[in-house]
Amino acid sequence: MIDEARRRAYLGAMQVVSWLPRVALPFAAPSRPELLETPEPATPLRTDPEPGGVPEMPSRPRPVERAKIEVPRPVARVEAPAVREAIVEPAAPKAASLPPPRFALQLLRAGRCALLVELPTGEPFQSRDPGYLLLRDLLRAAGLADSPRTLGEPVRWPLFRGGNLDQGPQAALEYVQTFVAARLEEEGDCACLWLVGLPALRFAAAVEADACLRELQVEGLPPFWALPGLETLMEEPARKAELWRAMRRVRMRWMSANE
Repeated sequence: MIDEARRRAYLGAMQVVSWLPRVALPFAAPSRPELLETPEPATPLRTDPEPGGVPEMPSRPRPVERAKIEVPRPVARVEAPAVREAIVEPAAPKAASLPPPRFALQLLRAGRCALLVELPTGEPFQSRDPGYLLLRDLLRAAGLADSPRTLGEPVRWPLFRGGNLDQGPQAALEYVQTFVAARLEEEGDCACLWLVGLPALRFAAAVEADACLRELQVEGLPPFWALPGLETLMEEPARKAELWRAMRRVRMRWMSANE
């Protein structure tokens, strides 16, 4: 037999709060009734251990498996591929196409000089036209034949009506220069080319009205002498005096060959 203190110590180590024998033990203290009123634990204890065994300890309660709550994970946003704007290099602005110029020119021959003369009406000169009569006066004053002969048909620009053909000022310049060069090559022995009128200056020598009464030179062509238009000379008689003075200096170009 063990004393009560050790017994209780053993029971406490085994986590047994109360222990009641089935039969009254000799020399044991009487059972206390209040112990019988203690509520039974949730897990009953085996008070009748097998012979030679140790009373079974109450098994630890198994953890209750809780249903896993699926927490929705943030779904990675699949963004549509950014549509890159195509970088388009701005096209070089096209040069504005200029409207075709409008003019008519007649190429004439008088002695050793050729004359590219503006036709104000677009039609060849008639024998009684005031402009033609003035031109004959100029030729007589220059010591040239006063009845010039025509070289080819008049050059009328634009050449074609409609269509996509370039007939701007540059095209007109190239055409007139080519036409004049071809006709004078056929004629030969041309000492000077008179350019009479603004269209003749612009599209044969690429100059403007301020070049009037001056001598010019273009490669592949004889020397030019720039004159105002016949209508301008008729409307501004004062300009005739300037022309006569310039002619005395220029006429040596074709007169010396005749002497």
